[in-house]
Amino acid sequence: MLLRNLKLLAFSGLSFLCLFASGKPAKPNMIVIMCDDLGYADVGFNGCKDIPTPNIDSIATKGVRFSNGYSAYPVCGPSRAGFITGRYPQRFGFERNPQYQPHDPNMGLTRKEKTIAELLSPVGYHSGIIGKWHLGAHIPTSHPMKRGFAEFYGHLGGGHKYMPEALVIKDSVKAQGEAESYRTWTMRNYAPVRPRKYLTDEFSEEAVSFLERNKKKPFFLFLSYNAPHTPLEATEKYLKRFESIQDSKRRTYAAMVSAVDDGVGLILKSLIENGLDEKTIVVFLSDNGGPTTKNASRNAPLRGKKSDVWEGGYRVPFAIQWNGTLPGGKTYDFPVSSLDLAATIVALSGAKVPEGKPLDGVNLLPFLLGKIKTPPHKAIYLRKFDQNRFAVRHGDYKIIIPWKGGSPQLYDLKNDIAETTDVSSQYPAQVIELDSLRKKWNSELVEPTFLGLIHLPRPGKKGK
Repeated sequence: MLLRNLKLLAFSGLSFLCLFASGKPAKPNMIVIMCDDLGYADVGFNGCKDIPTPNIDSIATKGVRFSNGYSAYPVCGPSRAGFITGRYPQRFGFERNPQYQPHDPNMGLTRKEKTIAELLSPVGYHSGIIGKWHLGAHIPTSHPMKRGFAEFYGHLGGGHKYMPEALVIKDSVKAQGEAESYRTWTMRNYAPVRPRKYLTDEFSEEAVSFLERNKKKPFFLFLSYNAPHTPLEATEKYLKRFESIQDSKRRTYAAMVSAVDDGVGLILKSLIENGLDEKTIVVFLSDNGGPTTKNASRNAPLRGKKSDVWEGGYRVPFAIQWNGTLPGGKTYDFPVSSLDLAATIVALSGAKVPEGKPLDGVNLLPFLLGKIKTPPHKAIYLRKFDQNRFAVRHGDYKIIIPWKGGSPQLYDLKNDIAETTDVSSQYPAQVIELDSLRKKWNSELVEPTFLGLIHLPRPGKKGK
């Protein structure tokens, strides 16, 4: 494994030099557009029929669609912690959705880990985040601008109301708990700002402004939409597009996705207008699978939903474009992870990773260019500590430990993408191999370091 990683590191350095020599930008920009709770089947490039997503689809058309793209975790906070560090969140105790606690410096991303922005800053990158943060609400230590970002426009919590008239709490620090955090004003850097438009539109327009203001320097932009996370809210402009959808929940959800698609279109247009199209890697994905019953999202043909260790929990819509460098219209079938995005931009930028904190992702470029024919990952791992659940994908096989002490279940994803049939009795050697991988990986992890939303009392119930 060590030898393989050294080879990949050497190739990453070589690909960096080759790009420089060929006239490609030595430090390409990167934009990561992440939706919140978007269903696997709710974009056109994954077969969606009732919600047109032409702008999102164009990323896959002009670039590469990942048919087996995974987020780092099947719920929001840990997934984003994994993406923003390039490391499995279980390595540093971020395995729960954090509570909204603006006075708790330990409720969120530990300061022992580096974000993508912190890694890129020493090599001259200007980093910004627009939208949802969800990695800690303690402003003196956890605010995005304390974690390497030069610009922030968004909200600190895990979700938000979308209509400006509902946002009545000016000071984010004064919001008490998750429900009130949904009604705060947005923040521009550290200052509260009253939104004037539907929140998704605000975030999209702010992203265009970021591009125009920073086009002359290498940048990393994390456009972190909270759509289509609940509450389900959309303006009449978007709702009118889906009058044919009879289910009111699905109609509003479709409108919210369509608003995101409009925003993606604005960003792609701005890249061309500002001469950034061939200088910028653009990635689109969801932070986890759709929570189907909550927001009417769809994950078919995958089994399960958000929070599950089934494929529907963390196999997500995922596509990447780099015009002029990556081939267009390609589908890449080997499993990849959101953890790979940090590793890719770190390798291409020449940034350094702190000793003792190796990234779990890999630079995807040599794989997508066909320079390396083998899979990027030996395995894709998942642990849900509080439910005692595990999943490990190795090749086309995947084991699931459904509960503590439960026997491993084995699924052949190539022939059974919906995980309908446990084939563990037919392939005992595969079970042993994958379970040994699981045990080794688990030995490297730590327990969660903070209490999560699941530990708060629910209405009518006693808290844990």
